[in-house]
This record gives sequence, C-alpha cells and structure tokens, in this order.
Amino acid sequence: MACAAISVGFTIPQLLRGTSRVFPTHSALVVLRHSAFCYCTVNGTTKSKRKMDHLERTANNFRQEMISQAKVCGITSESETVKRLRLAIVNKDFTFKAGQWVDFFIPGISVVGGFSICSSPGLLEREGILELAVKNAHHPPAHWIHTKPGDPPVEVVLVAGGVGINPLFSILLHVADLHGSQERKGGGYKVGPVRLYYSAKNTNELLFKKDILGLADAFPGRITCRFHVTQQRSRVCRELQPHVSEGRISEEDLKNHVSKDTLWYICGPPPMIESVSRLLANIGVPRDCIFFEKWW
Repeated sequence: MACAAISVGFTIPQLLRGTSRVFPTHSALVVLRHSAFCYCTVNGTTKSKRKMDHLERTANNFRQEMISQAKVCGITSESETVKRLRLAIVNKDFTFKAGQWVDFFIPGISVVGGFSICSSPGLLEREGILELAVKNAHHPPAHWIHTKPGDPPVEVVLVAGGVGINPLFSILLHVADLHGSQERKGGGYKVGPVRLYYSAKNTNELLFKKDILGLADAFPGRITCRFHVTQQRSRVCRELQPHVSEGRISEEDLKNHVSKDTLWYICGPPPMIESVSRLLANIGVPRDCIFFEKWW
C-alpha cells in the first residue's frame, strides 16, 4: 500500500525507499524548534512593513537542535484550503513537546517553512509519525505541500498457494483496516480494490477462508476473493460453492486485472510462483509490478 521520492528533514545538529508499493513514501527535510506558538517583537509590533521569512522572524527563539530525515507517507485534505502532511521520522531519538513547531527544509527549495505540529508526541513515540496541517499559500514550502500529487489508488491482486496465504492474508487485513479507518474518519490513504486468488488441494486446506469471506462481505467490491481447489474429492459445502472453482488459477482468471495501475503479490511453493510469474509476463504485466516471496 506506495510514493515518489523527495526529501524532508528535522534537527538535533547533525544532518542527519525497499519501497512499499502498497503505500507510497516521499522524503523531505524538517527541523524541530523548541519554541511553541508565534514570535513577537518586545512591544508586540513589527517595526518594518517588509515581510520577514520564517527563519528571520524566529531568529531569537530557542531551538532544540535535533535533525532528522523524514518520509512523506500521506497527504490528505482537511478542508478546501488545508492539507495534512503525514511524516515518518527516521531518527528514533527525535522528540517534541505538544505545541511546538518544526522548521521544514525541502530539497530544491531555498525558503524554509515553519509549521506547527498538529499530532501528539504519543503518535511519534508509538508509530514514528508526525503530522503537520498546512494552509495553502504562495509561500514556497506551503505551495509545495499543496501541489505535491498524492498517490493514486492502485488495484492489488494477491495470488496465494497453500500456506503462502499467510503474508497475503496480512496484507488483506491491513487493507480492511484502511477501509475501516476511512469509513470512520472520512480521510486517510485511499485504497484501490484488492482481489485474492487462493489455490489449495481442497477446501479443508484453505486457511482463513471464513475470515476472508467475512472481509469480502464487509467491503463488497473493494475486497473480493476466489478460491481454487486442485484435488477436491468431496462435495464443496453450500457456503463455499459460490466462491470455489475447480482447477488451478489460470490466465483467464487474471488477465482482466492487467493495467498500468495493478500490482501483483504472489506467495506459495516455488513452482507455483514461477508458473504464475511466467503467466503474468505472457499477458503483459511489467516485471517491476510483480512481487513474490519464496520460503522453500
């Protein structure tokens, strides 16, 4: 669940993508400042009508010298004029106190942004995530945030064989969590449809089948599944019949999902992975859109 590359950083002094194709990440440079709220002159007024930049305006404020690289792992709209920027912080020692701001350094942009942190220190401690809410403006750092394209939703096809379902079931659960979060909060990363093709000898060997069908029922059209059995000796139970096909996963099953926005994840016995990889190559899937895991 994937992003482009830029660079953000933060500060303690010293300067301080395996890209996940399911979730994009960008990078940028940000500096934590140990100063909350805003800077004023001694008498509460500015003596010049010239608009000062952020570093000039806050030059007399104490700064906690802590720098860290960060990756932009999400950009969502809070309103028509405000974007929420979600940053994954690289430096594990990076901390802040509620009410502080960061200095935001973006490679290729000479102007430094100063943005108040809108997330809690607890989120950073638990997940390594810091968030900024930035209003649209001509100011270069704000303009960069508002014109940076978000990652378009992609279709994900999961192809599992036997116990190879394990990591793909984890992806499926994560996708369900993202859909659930979107429904509750109305924001977050937009997830495209996820299709699961799962092959086993018989229905008794289909792991997590009730959980998988439950996810498909909970998110109709967004999560779909098809079970394949290759050595079924008994009658398939009524509950599973609409979801089960006899025989291996075929080109016919997969070719309708081929597009430039589809990512393919395969896990199963090596012969099955090699067979499905060749099948996908034959129907025009680019190699860099195919991911697999071999444990045997």
